Amino acid sequence: MSEDAATSEELEDSSTRSRRGSRSESLEEPALTEETSSLLNDASSLSHEPDPGKDTLESTSFPSSKPQEPADHRTGHQVSDTSPGDDTPWSVTEMSPSWSSSTSADSQLSTAVPPCEVARETGSQIPGENQEGLDLEFDNFTVNLEAKGLQEFPKDILKIKYVKYLYLDKNQIRTCQGPDSGDLRGVEILSLQENGLSSLPSEIHLLHNLRILNVSHNQISHIPKEISQLGNIRQLLFNNNHIETFPSDLESLANLEILEFGRNKMRQISDTVCNLKNLKILNLECNQLTIFPKSLCFLPNLISLNLAGNLIDSLPKEIRELKQLEKLFLDHNKLTFLAVQIFQLIKIKELQLADNKLELISPKIENFKELRILILDKNLLKSIPEKISSCGMLEYLSLSDNRLNELPKSIYKLKNLRKLHVNKNNIVKIAEDISHLSNMCSLEFSGNIITDVPIEVKNCKKITRVELDYNKIMYFPVGLCALESLYYLSFNGNYISEVPVDISFSRRLLHLALNQNKLHVFSEHLCSLIHLRYLDLGRNQIRKISPSIYRMVSLQVLILYSNKFETFPIELCTLENLQVLDFSENQLQKVPSEICNLKGIQKLNLSSNQFMHFPIELCQLQSLEELTISQTKGRKLTRIPDELPNMTQLLKLDISNNAIKEIPNNMGGLRSLVSLYAQNNRISYLPPSFLSLNNLQQLNLSGNNLTALPAAICNLSSLKEINFDDNPLLRPPMEICKGKQLHTIACYLQRADERDEKILEKTFKIVANNITATNFLFLCQKMNLPISEIDISHKSTVSLNERVYQALVKWKMESNNSSLTAAALKGQLVRALTMIGAYDIMDKITALNLFTRAIKF
Repeated sequence: MSEDAATSEELEDSSTRSRRGSRSESLEEPALTEETSSLLNDASSLSHEPDPGKDTLESTSFPSSKPQEPADHRTGHQVSDTSPGDDTPWSVTEMSPSWSSSTSADSQLSTAVPPCEVARETGSQIPGENQEGLDLEFDNFTVNLEAKGLQEFPKDILKIKYVKYLYLDKNQIRTCQGPDSGDLRGVEILSLQENGLSSLPSEIHLLHNLRILNVSHNQISHIPKEISQLGNIRQLLFNNNHIETFPSDLESLANLEILEFGRNKMRQISDTVCNLKNLKILNLECNQLTIFPKSLCFLPNLISLNLAGNLIDSLPKEIRELKQLEKLFLDHNKLTFLAVQIFQLIKIKELQLADNKLELISPKIENFKELRILILDKNLLKSIPEKISSCGMLEYLSLSDNRLNELPKSIYKLKNLRKLHVNKNNIVKIAEDISHLSNMCSLEFSGNIITDVPIEVKNCKKITRVELDYNKIMYFPVGLCALESLYYLSFNGNYISEVPVDISFSRRLLHLALNQNKLHVFSEHLCSLIHLRYLDLGRNQIRKISPSIYRMVSLQVLILYSNKFETFPIELCTLENLQVLDFSENQLQKVPSEICNLKGIQKLNLSSNQFMHFPIELCQLQSLEELTISQTKGRKLTRIPDELPNMTQLLKLDISNNAIKEIPNNMGGLRSLVSLYAQNNRISYLPPSFLSLNNLQQLNLSGNNLTALPAAICNLSSLKEINFDDNPLLRPPMEICKGKQLHTIACYLQRADERDEKILEKTFKIVANNITATNFLFLCQKMNLPISEIDISHKSTVSLNERVYQALVKWKMESNNSSLTAAALKGQLVRALTMIGAYDIMDKITALNLFTRAIKF
């Protein structure tokens, strides 16, 4: 892949990479003494995208292989918009930083990663050592005890080592009490993320050398006023806590440069915050602020301000005072308009305003000469001003999910534009002037009403990714085939009926999606794409596969669901590198034996076809990990072959929505099985070997004919998700199973077994004490009781009731070898007594049954 192709996604979605660079920056020595704006002076700093095909298999699963469609009143579809504004910022899991440190005690600290790559959620990166166990580096004054299961401060280590940098993240330290304050006086960096802390001790002011304090991801609701005495503090990180009030005492922290209170419960900000004259980065995202605090406008050195995910509906005119501001995040608020004064922030490099209620952008946007990233997704915009062409440095423009009918003609003057995302609008046409965007790398116009793509797009030589899903395109745009760096192309939900020969020129194409079009043939031209890894041709009218498909030697994922195949194409069996195949919703009746040639196949979906029997040929697939053969629409399968356990690598099996009556006795041979979905069948019994599926975690047997569960089901100790709904269960009753808790079910069954044993014992005694010698003889014949001639002889010295009891006990012991339960044995005995006419005994057993049922179990 060329260098241009490798950098096509250098400006990653703003809700991920661009935010990581601004919302959680780290200021370390010597950066603490340098001009801090150097951390943010490259808002669009680029990094290479990983191999675009690397995660093809990992991201492919059958439910998700069918593309999302745009929620569009014109088409009734939904589109999965990958634009950054669609990524709700507070839904991202916050990661703990990976620390790195200098190698000398006297050397200056440096950040672990470049500022533009710092995780947005975690706050600042802090130096440290990723050490195993307690193997500490004594030459750099660092102690890293991340995720060691600590429940209190490691005071012993503090006694034997002079510590400057202390990392105690991801432990269970609930309180900071314990260590001697004297042992911590040398600490400069203290990180206690993810510990469950509810408060900080007032003695924290004794840490005179503390420069960085990170207590994000805890349960802190109050900050002690003594924190205002930390004169050397540079960074305070309190993200993801329960803080409701902004601490007014912070005004005395003259050296504070980074302050983060993201994801708390603040409703207002103290006016004293304006006294933090050296503050450069402020994060207040995802709180409960309803107004933009005017006091923030008087922070003379503020470079990055994050107020995303609040309830702000307007901006104060004083915002113009933020002369040094370079990054402003106001996405996911309630803004209906932008105060004109915001356009006086001439140093702004990144502006995110997604998910508001903006209807208009002022032409004064021309003042943003330094703007690199502009995100306006999910607003109510009907037009973009022509003056946007004055934003000559703009590299990433996202306008998805608005009400745009067209783009300004001047937009094609943005020579530095590299990503243009205009998904889910009402765009009718892509202008020929797109050819002027010579640096364009990523182009997204999904969910519009575009009918064609101008041939001039071929001049955008650097384009690597194009998404035009769910439009009105009838002809494959041949101009795209001339793009030598193109590796990702998606045309799902259009009206394309033919693939042109020009596709052969797209030799670097790795991902091609033509789902839900009007294709009738698997074009031979596709077979020339020898580097293609992912091909989606689902929901078309294809009946046959080109014999030349063997040339697609790199193909790993092939989606062909919902086409018109009546026979399994034997040509597919030549694809030795194929890992995922979706052939569901066709008319297949059998699978060829040659399928065993798919040596690398891992995921196979054959659901909703017309198989007469379970394709036994599948059992040859030794590499298969996921098999889905759910017959929601197709002909129902009635049995599972005994050869199924030959698939030794199988992790997931979906045989739901069939008419299967029993599970094979050797089912336990699937030792690797993790998930079994067998709902909506006719299964009435779980064989003993089923209970040896020790790795089983998900089990769905709802909608079957189960009346009882085996007591040994508790042996399936790995089970996390179970479902036995809609079965005629008596043991345990459905009331017990509705909670879907294995422990509850196992406890019930254990107690039920003990109870049934006691009832069987009482039944034996009733029979022994009341049966006549003649009826005993008849009973022995009916039940094949193991008795000798002397047992029925009148000359026996043992009493009749004792002989009967011993015979029944012996019969029970021999029956246990066939795994019959006590309840089943009792049933056999009752039937035999009925057959010999021992009605007086039956009356007594019936009375016993009534008595036991009356007792609450």
